[in-house]
Amino acid sequence: MISLTQKKIISAFLICVFVFWFLIFGLTNGAAPEEIKNSIDLKTQELQEINDKIKKSQQDIEATQEEKKSLQKEIKKIDSAVNQLNLNIRSGEIIVDKLGLEIRSLQYDIDDAKIEINEKKKIIVKILRELQEKDGETPFIILLKNKSLTESIFEIQNLADFNGDLAVKIKELENIRSGMTEKAEESSVKKQKIETENENLKNRKTIIVEQKNDKNNFLKITKNKESLYQKQLTELEKQQEAIGKEIEEMEDQLRMSFDPSLLPAKRPGVLGSPVASGNGQNYVTQEYGATKFAQRAYKTKFHNGVDFRAPIGTPITAAEDGKVKAVGNNGRIQYGRYIVIEHANNLSSLYAHLSSQTVKNGETVKRGQIIGYSGGTGYSFGAHLHFTVYWTPSVEFKSMGNAGLVPIGTTINPIDYLEL
Repeated sequence: MISLTQKKIISAFLICVFVFWFLIFGLTNGAAPEEIKNSIDLKTQELQEINDKIKKSQQDIEATQEEKKSLQKEIKKIDSAVNQLNLNIRSGEIIVDKLGLEIRSLQYDIDDAKIEINEKKKIIVKILRELQEKDGETPFIILLKNKSLTESIFEIQNLADFNGDLAVKIKELENIRSGMTEKAEESSVKKQKIETENENLKNRKTIIVEQKNDKNNFLKITKNKESLYQKQLTELEKQQEAIGKEIEEMEDQLRMSFDPSLLPAKRPGVLGSPVASGNGQNYVTQEYGATKFAQRAYKTKFHNGVDFRAPIGTPITAAEDGKVKAVGNNGRIQYGRYIVIEHANNLSSLYAHLSSQTVKNGETVKRGQIIGYSGGTGYSFGAHLHFTVYWTPSVEFKSMGNAGLVPIGTTINPIDYLEL
């Protein structure tokens, strides 16, 4: 049984705690200024306009991908890639600005919550003080001290109301504090996004420099002559066709002798999407298997992965936790710049035709981590991501002429495992 003195001590302690909280959280500015909200709206509109231009640029590039190759088309392809990268850089800059404005707006919301918390604390402190003054008075004592029954009933009702108000105000305080915590967490997420976008901006600027260097080297090699370009192209296509058929034959044999029961159960989400969302990504432009495009463009019977639409400079992410087994470059043949990641579920993934790789061999990566950026390196008709899934124990790296090391293995339809 708690004594009257103990009750008074507890009440006084609670009052001190709430007063302390009140002093800790000082009053700050109010609601987000209208100009910040207007600026966010303008950035949203500007971002939509840039994204529309990126989409239109990608459509124009894709419309010419199957046209006959020529020197001027190759030069135009590089120029288009640089233009698209500049658009992506501008998009990234707008995103950073918009996120900064949204963080400022969230801070105003947090400040408003602090003000409301302080007001609730004042009310709670007042209620506690009034309850302390009446502490120890039972309904019987109240009946004895008052001159009339009406006064006693009114005072007893007030005491009950005080207790009810206290519970309500404490609940309201908890809700406001919870909302403020959510706003703070949202702000933290946006700050992380700014860091990611700034990293993307830096890498895309590097890719632009490399694209311009590639153009200069390309013009030197071809001496800006269509006849010399066509001669080199004919030789390149012969090498590609030979390597493509060799890879196809080896992977066909592996597939035919493979026991599918060794694979993880097929279900979406075993692997995450390897292409960062937005701007029409996660759109498969070529399926796995015996596609007409592979037969026509690559002179092979079988396409050993899926192709995703991915304008040059699109962040490419690890489909699952794993260890980087290879960071390679086949030059102008086969996969170009590629990455192979081995996962713990007996699956391995290949990311090909990259413009840039941001991980190293042997590095441990997490699902959704950026590992590189899309491009059109290797034997490619335009910027995209070629994504292959292998049964891990079958993966090997074969030395194939000018292509260097090329990954081969038992391939599996990625759609059986992808979360799109």
